[in-house]
Amino acid sequence: MKILVINCGSSSLKYQLIDMDNESVLAKGLCERIGIEGSLLTHRPAGKDKYVIEKDMPDHKVAVQMVMDALVDPEHGVIKSTDEISAVGHRVLHGGQYYSDSIVVNNDVKKVIRDCFELGPLHNPANLIGIEACEAAMPGVPNVAVFDTAFGQSMPKKAYLYAIPYEYYEKYSIRRYGFHGTSHRFVSAEVLKFAGLDPEKGKVIVCHLGNGASISASIGGKCVDTSMGLTPLEGLVMGTRSGDVDPAVLQFICNKENKTVNEMLDILNKKSGLLGISGISSDCRDVQNAQQEGNERADMAIKCFEYRIVKYIGAYVAAMNGVDAIAFTAGIGENDGMIRKDVCDSLGYLGITIDDEANKVRGERKMISTPDSKVKVMVMPTDEELAIARETLALVK
Repeated sequence: MKILVINCGSSSLKYQLIDMDNESVLAKGLCERIGIEGSLLTHRPAGKDKYVIEKDMPDHKVAVQMVMDALVDPEHGVIKSTDEISAVGHRVLHGGQYYSDSIVVNNDVKKVIRDCFELGPLHNPANLIGIEACEAAMPGVPNVAVFDTAFGQSMPKKAYLYAIPYEYYEKYSIRRYGFHGTSHRFVSAEVLKFAGLDPEKGKVIVCHLGNGASISASIGGKCVDTSMGLTPLEGLVMGTRSGDVDPAVLQFICNKENKTVNEMLDILNKKSGLLGISGISSDCRDVQNAQQEGNERADMAIKCFEYRIVKYIGAYVAAMNGVDAIAFTAGIGENDGMIRKDVCDSLGYLGITIDDEANKVRGERKMISTPDSKVKVMVMPTDEELAIARETLALVK
């Protein structure tokens, strides 16, 4: 069975076609600058050269049709007909409190995605457009919504409630939702197997560290807490996002700089984090290069980033009354041995010891703690597309 995985952004569309018989990727690609001048489709079929098409994509409907055409192209395609596609799995950012699992799309599901537009204003509208474009391109083929917030729905109420007047939770569903849920669910499940932990009771902390970054705590693969909140702004220091900050900071700067709340949120989302502290870049590698050259603000940016990770891990160890395994994933987590080492060196009180040779690994699943370490520490690459395909298969087979 072949499943197409779609991840729609506001002006982009990432896709993979996966053969679920052996979970191999037949083709993947990216549509860029949808609705903007200079639209581009980069198609990468397995075992063939990449194929680039520069053509106007006024909307996602046109982009989806171009993806279909690329998949069946006589020279660059990987299937003879789109009839070979059994289902389409879609990453959907926000499902509110409505869905704790993936679901086959119908009109009710589309209404929920639409109702959550204000909770995910950048992503949910694009996610819905992608679903409707696939419905138009492949009538009768089931579409499955895989919600980024679903993993966090198993959190206990004490973990997801904010200590603000309860009426705001009742009226507007304001609570912690958590994001990167597809990645956290996939990695925490893989860690239980890879580390040989009790599938029902294994206590796992996953550090999803990329330009966006979050940490989750789970027991037996069920989320008990996660660092992102109502939006992906809360929690860790990120590339351009501040993470945790005293809410009164907004009022103070608004008054001093004559800015609106919306302008301040834009600053906290797009001009803060590693970029804000270092003044150099939102890319961790650029900041580390400046750090090595003696730049004090770059050094402080990296130290703040690492400190926040250590602090959250400590909090989640306390929340779960212990931890069996800690996993590093995503761009920084999978590839940056120095940050993994710095973080783990601050967790010596847990009895963690790192194998420096094993910790040189990049992008491969590997145990990086020593055999006598009290907590197993590993690199576990995430694969959100495969996770979405597996969820889709489970619902349509």
